[in-house]
Amino acid sequence: MRERRRAHRIPYQAILTIDEVYNQQDVIKESRKISIEVVDISKGGIGFIAKEELPLNYYFNAKIDLGNGREFYSVLRIMRKELLSKGYNYGCEFTGLADILSLYIDEFEEEVLSEG
Repeated sequence: MRERRRAHRIPYQAILTIDEVYNQQDVIKESRKISIEVVDISKGGIGFIAKEELPLNYYFNAKIDLGNGREFYSVLRIMRKELLSKGYNYGCEFTGLADILSLYIDEFEEEVLSEG
């Protein structure tokens, strides 16, 4: 099988909270917060695990902190969902990631590779 990814996945451990999940017409899950466990990040997006089921092609806002003053806010779109024994594994893509933020991820990848 040919690899279709445009960017390398980098291990990234973080706990984020989603306040709302939305698309162009609807907002769902707005009454409570959803904790997610981020497992990797790339210039394309993030992978995370959550106990709750979230709909595909919906969006959420996230604050990403890569350390050393590299933190940014982004909108992510839920692209992939896989059922696990303890919840769901999701793949999300960044929407409209600015070039400077992409550089933050490049720097983070270099740090992770030099440590490993």
